Amino acid sequence: MQRRVLQEWAMSYEHLLLTRDGSIATITLNRPEKRNALALPVMRELIAALREVAGSDALGVMLAANGPVFSAGHNFGDMAGATLDQTRELFAVCTEMMDQVQAMPQPVLARVHALATAAGCQLVASCDLAVAADTASFAIPGGKGGLFCHTPLVAVARNIGRKRALEMALTGDAIDAATAAAWGLINKAVPPEQLDEAAQGLLRRATRGSALSKASGKQGFYRQIDLPQRAAYVEAMERMATGALMPDGQEGIRAFLEKRPAKYTQRP
Repeated sequence: MQRRVLQEWAMSYEHLLLTRDGSIATITLNRPEKRNALALPVMRELIAALREVAGSDALGVMLAANGPVFSAGHNFGDMAGATLDQTRELFAVCTEMMDQVQAMPQPVLARVHALATAAGCQLVASCDLAVAADTASFAIPGGKGGLFCHTPLVAVARNIGRKRALEMALTGDAIDAATAAAWGLINKAVPPEQLDEAAQGLLRRATRGSALSKASGKQGFYRQIDLPQRAAYVEAMERMATGALMPDGQEGIRAFLEKRPAKYTQRP
């Protein structure tokens, strides 16, 4: 499949910024005056931006935000006085957005400079990788109020396990970045002045090698991670067997045996 060149972005966005630096695309939430709340128009734009990058020659994606908050989560204005059909649509769009992060072939890294709460925390948990400033914090605060964070808990629990996820959901208390790293919600916490370097460094390391192999690896991971072990091995064995026969797979094997740098050419 011919992939569109990264710099030829076809769409413009009202609530997001879409930029590039070499092979890395950055999508930035850009509603600081609204604390980057995930209102319905914002989520629809983010889905479109993720799909646009997914179809390009970008090798990796950084998800960032402007302003004092990474994301305050859902916009309660979308739910006040809404009908059941309207709230169902809202959470269906949110789920589609989270699924798109994991469905696209490129690794997606969340660069978290400040508070990520509720669906904002869910978005971080849905990314493949995450690096945060050590001044950032994370919460799924519905347990403190009248609307439990059911959907954020799906993603958060798959990162940090049952007891810790339920502690966050039932108490609604925020955890700091060091705790988020220790629990597995993020990869690492660094001083704010080191955030850009740490995020870019991890994403560039995560995008080296064969792009096609990386895409298969990401998709295979999400397919097998919640399967029983036997079924997970069936999925993984087939992907590894077919991957070994792909041109990039054979190139990596030959380069190792011939003690030379590999030249990978395949794209997802």
